[in-house]
Amino acid sequence: MALIDRVEIMMVPLAPKTKRTDAIQSFVCQETIIARIHDADGAIGTGYAYTIGTGGSSVMRLLADHLAPRLIGREADEIEHIWTDLKFQTHATTVGAITSLALAAIDTALWDLRARRVGLPLWKLAGGAKDRAPLYTTEGGWLHLSTQELVDDALEAKRLGFGGAKIKIGKCQVREDVSRVEKLRDAVGEDFEIFTDCNQAFTVDEAIRRAHMLEPFGLGWIEEPLPADDLDGHIRLNRSTSVPIAVGESIYSLRHFREYMQKGACSIVQVDAARIGGITPWLKVAHVAEAFNMPVCPHFLMELHVSLTCAVPNGRWVEYIPQLDEITTSRLQIENGFAVAPSAAGLGIDWDWDAINARSVETLAIAKGDA
Repeated sequence: MALIDRVEIMMVPLAPKTKRTDAIQSFVCQETIIARIHDADGAIGTGYAYTIGTGGSSVMRLLADHLAPRLIGREADEIEHIWTDLKFQTHATTVGAITSLALAAIDTALWDLRARRVGLPLWKLAGGAKDRAPLYTTEGGWLHLSTQELVDDALEAKRLGFGGAKIKIGKCQVREDVSRVEKLRDAVGEDFEIFTDCNQAFTVDEAIRRAHMLEPFGLGWIEEPLPADDLDGHIRLNRSTSVPIAVGESIYSLRHFREYMQKGACSIVQVDAARIGGITPWLKVAHVAEAFNMPVCPHFLMELHVSLTCAVPNGRWVEYIPQLDEITTSRLQIENGFAVAPSAAGLGIDWDWDAINARSVETLAIAKGDA
């Protein structure tokens, strides 16, 4: 493997395809941080991370000032060594989103580079457990939508073969949430999964109350019911309800995931490759979850997570939220409601560099001689 001799980083803002609201916020912009790692033989790996509107410039500075220069001259195939070294170099700012996102942009690029050089798709290189995974949709389940709009979107997803739909909950009155779920269940029947997402909106007592009132509808899970750092609250909630509790998109450390699993604070693991720091720690979390006999249903990033879900035996669901269409030429392959793992070498994402260069609000390069 040749040594790394150049790193490019750029930030591309992307507006969501539809209006997105949940119990605590609106998703107005995806700041897409892209890293391209070049080696001395001319091979290139591309990785990325994202924010939902704030912090992208801070991720860029961390990459440009502290992380990318440390890659120059390194052996690109030593992915674990590089990840561990960079994590140590940023120990004063871990565990946290900004550092994890910066690490993820580099780590996913290194995995892409390795997979391209050996001619394997990521899902095979990282484990190769299966070549497809079932899909559920979130894109038509936002909190501002009417009940009828939720029903119409879920019925269309069911017609297309999707296995489930996720809706946001967190209306001011619990009866509003219950009514929306009840009408959705009546419309889709019992053979279609309904997932709910609270976006960390509730106190423990309110989460327990709402979980009890939603139990009759056979939910697939309640996602992020409490602030992600409330471990004890999740333990109490998980013990009080039969509805599976899902966490992970706002957890940034392997050890924090271990605590949640070990102490019975969840039963669904939604680890996000960008927010955990890349593919390297994502796979570790997934295998820890396997040891606890828990499924992995990653959050967002369907274009990347289809490969990771298919890499591990406990990968259960891929979340359908298209977000890279404006800067890629590839599309998620869907067959009978299943996301099919890409067959091309690398991450399986074909980037549209003309579109990226046109949309980039900041582009930086670090090369041999600059570091």
